[in-house]
Amino acid sequence: MATRTTLNSTYRNSVATLNTRGHRPSLWIFMAIVIAHWAEHVAQAVQIYVMDWPVPEARGVLGLPFPWLVTSEWLHYGYALIMLVGLFLLLPGFTGRSRTWWKISLGIQVWHHFEHLLLLLQALSGVHLGGGDAPMSLVQFLIPRVELHLFYNAAVFFPMVVAMYLHTRPTPVERQAMRCSCAHPEGAPR
Repeated sequence: MATRTTLNSTYRNSVATLNTRGHRPSLWIFMAIVIAHWAEHVAQAVQIYVMDWPVPEARGVLGLPFPWLVTSEWLHYGYALIMLVGLFLLLPGFTGRSRTWWKISLGIQVWHHFEHLLLLLQALSGVHLGGGDAPMSLVQFLIPRVELHLFYNAAVFFPMVVAMYLHTRPTPVERQAMRCSCAHPEGAPR
């Protein structure tokens, strides 16, 4: 029982630190990871739509020397999980308008994570939705996978950017509720 209490206390203290004095550096690290992943999807889209590469050969930047990265459902699921956990753990540091936008991003990522879990389970079981040769997400029946992942990443990314912008420019009421030092020195634009 004492170990469980210690673990709960450690977790609460870690999350509190993450959302107070560690909020700004944590957001920068998280955003760097998000932008790197986003860049991979944009590079793949350029390879397909600008360079006219066939989809199986368009593997982004890292997928060219390491082709297994593109085909690994474990890797894609792992990134979706990291995004979900990061959005969840950093949520307490947001207040007011920025919190609303961060929650929008988190809600979209919950669905994106579910779709990747579905893809992973199909890859592990060998049973694919629709009886095809490859795992399929639910929305993939309507939108091809490359375009769908561009959409999902954009749908999660843009509310995050709005949230971070508003978080650094809080209203006076939001600034009073903040427990971190992320606010821009000039405060909210007038």
